[in-house]
Amino acid sequence: MKTLNKILAVLAVSLIAFNCSNNDDDQGMMPEPDFSGTFSQEDQMGRPAINTVFVASADKDMFNVTVPSNQDAAFQSKFQSNLMALSPAFENPGDMNALGQDAAAFTGLLATDVLNVSLDGTTTFYDGTNVLTGRALGDDVITVELLLIFGGEDFMENPGLSNDNVDANDKTFLTSFPYLASPH
Repeated sequence: MKTLNKILAVLAVSLIAFNCSNNDDDQGMMPEPDFSGTFSQEDQMGRPAINTVFVASADKDMFNVTVPSNQDAAFQSKFQSNLMALSPAFENPGDMNALGQDAAAFTGLLATDVLNVSLDGTTTFYDGTNVLTGRALGDDVITVELLLIFGGEDFMENPGLSNDNVDANDKTFLTSFPYLASPH
């Protein structure tokens, strides 16, 4: 609940503080940000669903302030324990997901909470060929994550757990900035 409240507060402040205008000619309206002072990291959500599912409540604060390069060493074994408890697709020794990763390799990937981005290729969470090379607005991220967690080697294991059954956004994305459809 504490994390949800933080997320809602950040979203509210973001909507109020960072709204766009159509006046691109007046560059003097927005003051320059002030980056002086001391800052500390409070939250981290490169892949929010992964953080939500695999980081135990008691570990949330520590996970959120751990530098991504240190997260694998600090949290991989906990992620693996959670994966093994959650997913029947990883219950037998040698079980792998569709990426060819066993539980240890997969949770090592998950424990480092960053959103990878391909600078010279397709940007997608998963398109059948490219995996975790970024995230396009239309990517069905939750279904991909469910498939990798529960779907086994061929995405066919545990079909009832491998799809959120939300196949599209409720509104079409725009073809130009800001790309997101207007709210209802």
